[in-house]
Amino acid sequence: MKVLVLNCGSSSIKYKLFDMDRKSVIAQGGIEKIGLKDSFLKFTLPNGEKKILEKDIPEHTVGVEFILETLTSAEYGAIKSLDEINAVGHRMVHGGEKFSESVLLTPEVLAAFTACNDLAPLHNPANLKGVRAVEAILPNVPQIGVFDTAFHQTMPDYAYMYAVPYELYTKYGVRRYGFHGTSHRYVSKRVCEFLGVNPEGQRIITCHIGNGGSISAVKDGKCQDTSMGLTPLEGLMMGTRSGDIDGGAVSYIMEKEGLDAAGISNLLNKKSGVLGVFGESSDMRDLEAAAQAGNPRAQLAEKMYFYRIKKYIGAYAAALGGVDIIVFTGGVGENQASCRAAACEGLEFMGVKIDAEKNKVRGEEIVISTEDSKVKVVIIPTDEELMIASDTEAILKK
Repeated sequence: MKVLVLNCGSSSIKYKLFDMDRKSVIAQGGIEKIGLKDSFLKFTLPNGEKKILEKDIPEHTVGVEFILETLTSAEYGAIKSLDEINAVGHRMVHGGEKFSESVLLTPEVLAAFTACNDLAPLHNPANLKGVRAVEAILPNVPQIGVFDTAFHQTMPDYAYMYAVPYELYTKYGVRRYGFHGTSHRYVSKRVCEFLGVNPEGQRIITCHIGNGGSISAVKDGKCQDTSMGLTPLEGLMMGTRSGDIDGGAVSYIMEKEGLDAAGISNLLNKKSGVLGVFGESSDMRDLEAAAQAGNPRAQLAEKMYFYRIKKYIGAYAAALGGVDIIVFTGGVGENQASCRAAACEGLEFMGVKIDAEKNKVRGEEIVISTEDSKVKVVIIPTDEELMIASDTEAILKK
C-alpha cells in the first residue's frame, strides 16, 4: 500500500509518500510561498540530493497538482502512475471535542471539522484546502484525517477546563485542547518499544521542543495533561510565542499600546518568545551562539526558555505521581544538548541524572541518563508523517 501524507499550511504544503509494505519513504518534499510570486517545490531525490523547481503556485490545488506531477514525472518520479496512490492522509490541526481519533474524511466529518475553524483560523482552512485539492484531482482515493488535538482528548475535565464562567465553555468551547498530539502519541509509544516496556503502568513526560513547543503528561499510554491550551499560544516560551502570561498583563499591554484583539494576538504569537526577549532572532541556534558570545539578552532568553521546560517537567511529575521516562523530541529537543542538560539540571531529587557524554548527540534514538538514574531520559526523533501514514493504513484495513 502506498500512502501520500499531506501537511497543508496557509502558504505551504509538506508531503511524504510511504510504501507501507516496506515502511519506507519513497518521496518527500514541500511547496513554500503559495500565493507569492517566488513560490517553489523543494524535494529530496533517492540519492539524497535536494532539488528545487520554481513555479507560480497561486493556491493549494495547483500546489497539489504540481506535487503529483513531480511524483509521476519521467525525470523525478517515484511512481509510474497516480493509480499507485492508495490513500491520502492529512494532518488536521484542530478537531475540537469532535475527534478523539483519526477518521475517514466524509462530508459529515469535513462539516464538523469546518465548524472548528474559529479555534484555528490559520490552520484549519489550509488543511481543508488540501483535502479539497486531492478531492478534485483524485476523486476516488480515500482520505484520512489525523488530528493534532485528538491524543489530548483523554485529559480529565479538571485538567482541560479553564476557571472562567462555565457558559464560555458551553457556548464557545473555551477549554484546553493541546497540540502536537500526533508527535506526543508517536514518541510516547515509540519510547516504550525502544526500552522494551509495556505502556501500561508507565508515567511518561514527552517534551516536544522546537520553534513551537509543548509538553505532555502521559500515563498508561494516555494523555493526562498538556501545556498548550485553547490555542498553541499557552505553555512554554517558544520561538515567537510568549507562552504563559498573566491575563491582566494582556489587557494592560492592550491599553498602553492601543492594541485591538488582532494586534495583541500578533504581538503574543509573532513578536514574543525568544524573538521578543533576545530581539535579534527566533532561531535557537542563533540564540545559543549569541549567549555563548556573552550577549546578556540572549543569555536571559535562554535561561527563561530552559526554565519553563524544567518547570513543566516538575509540574507533570507531580500530576502523574512521579515519572518513569522523560522524552525529548522536536527540532530543539532532538538536537540541542545544552537544552536537554539545562532542562534536567536540578531534577536529581526526582531521580533524574543525565550522562554528559551520552547527551552529546543529535537526532538519534538514545538513552542519555546514567545507569543509576531512577528516571530514564531518552531522545526519540519524532515522525508525525509515519504516524499519519500508519493511521491511514489501519483505517483502510478495517
